[in-house]
Amino acid sequence: MSDPAVRPALVVAVASGKGGTGKTTVAVNLAVVAAARGLRVQLADCDVEEPNAQIFVKARIEETTPVALARPKLDAALCTGCGKCAAVCEFNAIACINGRVVIFDELCHGCGACWLICPENALTDEPRNVGVIESGSANGFRFIQGRVEIGEAAASPPIVRAVRASLGKSDLAIIDAPPGTTCPMVAAVNETGFVCLVTEPTPFGLHDLTIAVETVRELDVPMGVVINRADIGDDRVQRYCADERIPILGEIPHNLRIAQAYSRGDLIVEALPEFAPLFKGILARIERAAVR
Repeated sequence: MSDPAVRPALVVAVASGKGGTGKTTVAVNLAVVAAARGLRVQLADCDVEEPNAQIFVKARIEETTPVALARPKLDAALCTGCGKCAAVCEFNAIACINGRVVIFDELCHGCGACWLICPENALTDEPRNVGVIESGSANGFRFIQGRVEIGEAAASPPIVRAVRASLGKSDLAIIDAPPGTTCPMVAAVNETGFVCLVTEPTPFGLHDLTIAVETVRELDVPMGVVINRADIGDDRVQRYCADERIPILGEIPHNLRIAQAYSRGDLIVEALPEFAPLFKGILARIERAAVR
């Protein structure tokens, strides 16, 4: 994270147990209503394998910064084939076969354990560009997005952390988290002030929501739920939230005009201003429940 003196006053992550639930829709529209209220806002798209917030906010990108990840480099002349590097690698990025070390770069997370444990100093760290951070401005707020290079999936968490580290001083930072509950999602929501979980009222939506709730509880971050396409499916999500004492922050209806606006890449609060109070209400509930 950035220096406490310049970090955002409140960081809110918008996450979901699975993709396609409307997570980005919620994140971008919350950013717009917050900026319209006069708050200094940053929107960070941390869905670094498939960032798409830019489609809606249409930011003017002003700066592009490469992200490098240290990877092991082998000096075969020094290597004795002891295999300690392969044994210590929990990501299976190194194999030692018949005394010969083989490195699989695409599996490496750059933790550094291999070159630290090598008794012969045959492994050293070599930086390699694995993605970029792009930043600019849109709709009265600062916009940042991370983008991982194709084939560098193991680099997603470091790029998410780099995006978060680039956040500067503001009243509010909204993070559009990666879908799912794996390492990139954890890197995006950990140590935030609130997690807004977006789901749908379907059996699949409830299943993935329960996993996401367990993950966020492990991280000890307060959370609430936004139900998208609220008038499809059944009421099991509402009953689950009531049983688990998780507040429902708002319900976005299954509406043809919303779907049409989304398909055009339009912001709901601009294309359909009658829904702006819905997102203002969600933001107000988050602000009351969040940890600053």
